[in-house]
Amino acid sequence: MQEQVLEFWFQVLSPEQWWAKDPELDALIEYKFANLHIQAEQGDLYTWRSEPKGALAEIIILDQFSRNIYRDTPKSFASDAQALTLSQVAISQGFDQHLSQDERLFLYLPYMHSESPMIHEIAVGLFTELGLSSNLDFEYKHKEIIDRFGRYPHRNDILGRASTDAEVEYLKQPNAGF
Repeated sequence: MQEQVLEFWFQVLSPEQWWAKDPELDALIEYKFANLHIQAEQGDLYTWRSEPKGALAEIIILDQFSRNIYRDTPKSFASDAQALTLSQVAISQGFDQHLSQDERLFLYLPYMHSESPMIHEIAVGLFTELGLSSNLDFEYKHKEIIDRFGRYPHRNDILGRASTDAEVEYLKQPNAGF
């Protein structure tokens, strides 16, 4: 199954589709991978973590597929901590060094999705080493928001969090949410 996840993400989808909000794509990912997502949440895919590609596939399920399957609901972020932990373990084992540049990008994305300032300090180093300037710039934008607010204000409504006055003003700016 891990091969199907990676083939779908890196060969079937285009890079533009990785970042697009597309209800049809969301529905397709839900159809193809919702059951696998449940297995990942339950820890049933733990055997995948013994090698780089398997760890990457599980992280994509928890970090990316969550955002597609559960878009605009609290559950879209519910697996973020689990994905970050798996990414941290994979990196500590040197798995990232056995992956392509695009694959490493998705291994590192749980760091960018974190609301922890400390994690973003590490993320800057990871994305610097990765060498994709557009993704490093994007990490700096994420880090700036976390450094300023301690969280992503664009998640507040979805997660039922009250926004501060400063966050409300920030969200009025163009492209304030991701």
